[in-house]
Amino acid sequence: MQASIKYIRKELAGVYPKEEIEGFVRLLFQHLKNYQLTDLLMKANEQLSPEETKQIKAIVDRLKQHEPVQYILGETEFFGLPFQVNQHVLIPRPETEELVQWILNQYAGTSPTILDVGTGSGCIPISLKHKLPEANIWACDISKKALETAQANARLNDTEVHFFEMDILHPQLPEAFPALDVLVSNPPYVTESEKEQMHPNVLEFEPSGALFVPDHQPLLFYRALAYFAKKHLSQTGSLFWEINEAYGEACIALLKEKGFSNVQLKKDINGKDRMIFATCSTI
Repeated sequence: MQASIKYIRKELAGVYPKEEIEGFVRLLFQHLKNYQLTDLLMKANEQLSPEETKQIKAIVDRLKQHEPVQYILGETEFFGLPFQVNQHVLIPRPETEELVQWILNQYAGTSPTILDVGTGSGCIPISLKHKLPEANIWACDISKKALETAQANARLNDTEVHFFEMDILHPQLPEAFPALDVLVSNPPYVTESEKEQMHPNVLEFEPSGALFVPDHQPLLFYRALAYFAKKHLSQTGSLFWEINEAYGEACIALLKEKGFSNVQLKKDINGKDRMIFATCSTI
């Protein structure tokens, strides 16, 4: 095993920072052997099979092309739960965990009806259902492939979420759709001009339709979400969005313009304006 670890470090040196390479080492052996960090130390002299050595080489070759390790392994973790991921869905981010926690802080011990718009891997609704088992959770996406992944993740985590296909810009709801207590969304919010600041592993591998909005319409999806919320949130309902840090004040103005109240902008762990909350006082 020592030889394989040295191989990973040598091949990825100069491509990734040292700390990230060490993270890859842990992830690869956890994936291939279900080994934790202590196993890497205790079993350092263990011999790998030819097949395992071949797999490591194939993974390293893909990492050298900047393919995200989560896509290579086909899995990641979010809110302490396992999720399957592929190139049809965004890789869940820690910032989105903070959005989920904000909802849980306000609805712990209750049974709200929640809709997640643009669900992707299903990480938001599945995590909410896991922590709020009595909640009535719905989730939609424009992508059939994303919905297939989200449904597989719901089965993986033994959670019941009502998934359906919908374009929030042209919404068509299933029959008997309930009034909502919570509308949550992490929609596309990166402007086209921000592409040059992004890493190749995001630009070349993650689904662009889930990331980008035109420069001249940075609030495109938030306007649609606000309109939808006004129609479908209960009078005491709330919305929670993940947002582009550059458009916090613009989102506040939009929500106030649409008649929402108690608008709150929240910073993420990195000190960036990343989440917004508002209540729907009247329909």
